[in-house]
Amino acid sequence: MRIIDGKKTAADFKAEIRARAVAFEKARGRKVGLAVIKAGDDPASAIYVRNKIKACEECNIASFSYYFDDKVDESALIELVSALNDDKNVDGILVQLPLPRGIDERRVLSAIAPEKDADGFHAVNAGKLFLGERTGSVACTPRGIIELIKSTGVDICGKHAVVVGRSNIVGKPVAALLLQNDATVTVCHSKTRNLGEITRTADILVAAVGKKKFITADMVKRGAVVIDVGMNRDDEGLFGDVDFESVKDVAEYITPVPGGVGPMTIAMLLLNTVDGACA
Repeated sequence: MRIIDGKKTAADFKAEIRARAVAFEKARGRKVGLAVIKAGDDPASAIYVRNKIKACEECNIASFSYYFDDKVDESALIELVSALNDDKNVDGILVQLPLPRGIDERRVLSAIAPEKDADGFHAVNAGKLFLGERTGSVACTPRGIIELIKSTGVDICGKHAVVVGRSNIVGKPVAALLLQNDATVTVCHSKTRNLGEITRTADILVAAVGKKKFITADMVKRGAVVIDVGMNRDDEGLFGDVDFESVKDVAEYITPVPGGVGPMTIAMLLLNTVDGACA
């Protein structure tokens, strides 16, 4: 078993991103800019936003932060997004999810100009991904997952990849990216029957189900690459969707939680922003 070091892989990407951002500033006379919008008091969101702002500083990217309480009007968020769309100093816009109850996330995200969609959630960019086009922003976590798999040296082409989870943020886009890399892809979800029988056939297993230690050793093929997307917090700490201690003795490669997918998600956010600035 070998641990896939998300921190190291993210650091390698951030070094490249910083070099591109420095070159952009020299050529354009301004820094690449990322605007971050946070509404509500979700504690996990606060941590994510702080980490993203810190990463911007490390990579020579200007960050513009906008904070609202949980009583903010949907119209106010859309109005701000519209203004940022027109701001020439802003190359990427991130709306931190979840938004407070009563706000239509799709409407707010759809207000972002596709070319400034740093998270890759806009319907235009999602459509490009599923059509196989390579010009739009790609959802950050799925993009990071593909890079983590590639970092192992395992060739995705021809492998059977099983994705457990079908969310618009991770499950569906990572399945599309795996297809782009010529894997044979199976997507499983809460209605899937005989889940363990399917996951045991996976050369590459992506767990994005949102349940603590859901994937156990008996569900994993020996020698598989296992990517754990889970971030499950309880009184005992932070846990992934994979029972790491048992699965690590079966998998050839596995991501830890924390220190696996999380750092790569932030690195890909910055990469999307720099890509948008340089387009």
